[in-house]
Amino acid sequence: MRYKRRQITRSKKIKEDNIQFASKLELHMYRVLKKLKVPFTYEGQTYVIVDGFHSDNVSYEKTKTKKVLHDRGDKKILPIKYTPDFVDKEYPPRFIIECKGNPNEAFPMRWKLFKKFLHDSEIDAQLFMPRNQKDCEQVGELLKDIL
Repeated sequence: MRYKRRQITRSKKIKEDNIQFASKLELHMYRVLKKLKVPFTYEGQTYVIVDGFHSDNVSYEKTKTKKVLHDRGDKKILPIKYTPDFVDKEYPPRFIIECKGNPNEAFPMRWKLFKKFLHDSEIDAQLFMPRNQKDCEQVGELLKDIL
C-alpha cells in the first residue's frame, strides 16, 4: 500500500511572469523587488549547509514499511540543503530574503543552520524574513537604503 505525501503548508501556488511561486506572499515580495528594479534570483541559489557523509554506525529504526526495529545503518546520509526564496544577483550576495507566513516545525533548525553556514563561509548578506505583505513593503524600504 502506497501512502500519499501530505502537504505541509496550505499556501496556494501562483504563477506570474512564467515563474511558479510557492505562495502569495512570495509573489508579493517578487512584485515589490520588481517595482524597485532590484537585481535578484528567485530560488536560484541552493546552499549545502551540512555536507553528506557515510554513516558506518548501526542504527535500529522503524520505517513506514517495516513496523519493527531493523538496522538502517551503514549507508550514505544525504547533505542538508537550503534554497532561499530571493537572493541578490551579486556574489557574495548583499541580501537574502526568505518569505515565511507559517513556518513548519523543522524550519527554525534549518534557518539556524543556514545562519551558521553564512557565518562560517564569511558571507555578509543581510537576511530578511517577511511574514506578511506589510513586512514585504518594509523589506523594500530597507533595501532602498542598502543598495
